[in-house]
Amino acid sequence: MHPLVASLAVLLAGGAVLWQATDGFAALTTERARRLSALTDMPAVPAFPVETMTGERLLLPPQDRKATVVEFIYTNCPTICQAAGAEMARLRDRLANEPFAGRVRLVSLSFDPTRDTPGQMAEYGRWHGADGPIWTVARPEDDALPALLEAYGVTVIPDRAGGFTHNAALHVVSPDGRLTAILDMDDIDGAEKALERALR
Repeated sequence: MHPLVASLAVLLAGGAVLWQATDGFAALTTERARRLSALTDMPAVPAFPVETMTGERLLLPPQDRKATVVEFIYTNCPTICQAAGAEMARLRDRLANEPFAGRVRLVSLSFDPTRDTPGQMAEYGRWHGADGPIWTVARPEDDALPALLEAYGVTVIPDRAGGFTHNAALHVVSPDGRLTAILDMDDIDGAEKALERALR
């Protein structure tokens, strides 16, 4: 076989494999793949016990027929998690009115449960205006963290400065416990649209 023809055949075969593995080149990164999966597959997420900033026990997603928006944080983060708190406050303000009033719960979930005690979470909540009933800060109970991160497709990597590198996103969960959208943390308009769909 001519070398050019052989090279072309290898390229075509590789392209076909890549096309299939990336949903037609729609998901070229792991982050894009998990966001696409939420939109197309709407996977069910198990309910995990979490402890809130007030020391109360809550299942996440809550079993109260509300839609839920979950973000993953750690309260000692000096950069992106502080920005995430500000964006959640913006979202909380937007959801105070119809058609969302009383139908959505916001949860800032710590993946650093050892350091993020209820007191530390409450301080983060006070700083950003988390009110408790609509928006709370929480941490997973027991040994649920690995399974919880896996269910939401979140990657957390410790850095060398005592912090973490992690996905920063808004995760929209429908009242029946399905992950229906993953959005940039500042995509408030997109979150509203995703919540409208989830609450239909």
